[in-house]
Amino acid sequence: MSQRRSQLESLLPRALDAVNAWQEPGPSHPALEIDEARFESAWTEFSERMATNYPFHHPRYAGQMLKPPHPVAIAAYAAAINVNTNNHALDGGPATSAMEVEVVQWLARMFGFPEDALGHLTASGTIANLEALWIARELRPGQVVVYGANAHYTHSRMCGVLGITGREAPVDAHGRIDLDAVDEICRTDDVGTVVVTAGTTGTGTLDRIEQALELRERHGVRLHVDAAYGGFFSLLDDDLIDTAPFRAIAQCDSVVVDPHKHGLQPYGCGAVLFRDPSVGVHYKHDSPYTYFTSAELHLGEISLECSRAGASAAALWLTLNALDLPPILAAGVRAARAWAELIESSEVLELWQPPELDILCFHPVADDIDAAVQRVLEAGMADPDPVYLSTLDAGPHRVLRSVLMKPEHEPHVPWLHARVEELSAAATR
Repeated sequence: MSQRRSQLESLLPRALDAVNAWQEPGPSHPALEIDEARFESAWTEFSERMATNYPFHHPRYAGQMLKPPHPVAIAAYAAAINVNTNNHALDGGPATSAMEVEVVQWLARMFGFPEDALGHLTASGTIANLEALWIARELRPGQVVVYGANAHYTHSRMCGVLGITGREAPVDAHGRIDLDAVDEICRTDDVGTVVVTAGTTGTGTLDRIEQALELRERHGVRLHVDAAYGGFFSLLDDDLIDTAPFRAIAQCDSVVVDPHKHGLQPYGCGAVLFRDPSVGVHYKHDSPYTYFTSAELHLGEISLECSRAGASAAALWLTLNALDLPPILAAGVRAARAWAELIESSEVLELWQPPELDILCFHPVADDIDAAVQRVLEAGMADPDPVYLSTLDAGPHRVLRSVLMKPEHEPHVPWLHARVEELSAAATR
């Protein structure tokens, strides 16, 4: 039996036991009865359709940013979803709202933000970045937002949604936002906010956030950090990664992070935090039927979203209190570097760029790299002993891309490398 299955079999009954302890027996209604025959038919089809998923839980899946949440998070979510709390208002989720406040304080400490930093969980990093750019617009109306060509497409999209003028800055030779180019844009345009990225979703590249702080000194711009992917790497030490960009986040104006990536959570669980709590004035609105049970701040009063799952806060709270994240994060970094070393000594594979976090990009040695990349991708998925990769448009050609965000990847790096070498050799014959 796998460790994951063993943990689930142990924890899920505890979730049901917890629910039984919370909830007094309630009345039933015939409309809620399950027709057994109808259910069995639907469940059979459901199970068959779910079986068509890729094996996201297994080390052989080294493609996109996908992995199952930790069983601890699943157990907490399963228990809390029985209550189905809504963290918009305290009367909709008194227990889980308190948990959300606590996990946001934990995230603020992780980034070095002050104790009174304003923040909340969101449905995704996209919504979190939307809120950060919305506040940027409210604080700097009519001014330009600058983001890098390496930034997630959400920034250009949300600028469009918000009616903000967005400017894309080029990247340097390392794939980071070109801060000299940003400096020139700030000199020649009316820039209000600069977006920097702590871990791009393509390559895991870290923008030089510590150097970007100089832009605020010279031009008075706000700095927003998109750490949706890389934010939790703030927990690691200098001996494993370059921590200077993460340390600099403490001096930035806002930051976004996705616990549903490296925080071991189910989708969707993002978070947005603002260093200055006074930005909360821009969230102020009336909801006379919602905020009547307490004079304390309701989470809906500092969020653009209305209904939000209290179960997300419960799952994150239990995870942060029950598990240590650094060893899990460190395993992914070591896996990427170990595989990079193997690729550098390979005759059939070439490293695209050294990994900074846990994302690795490489390609077969071939005259037609695009065609070889496609053949390796397809052959890996079709093989009886499959390996699942993804691809990235790296400019002159595509490259293969592996996100090694599961700690189980670390001991399987030699196997992954051997399989991809074999596939690449066959693809370039």
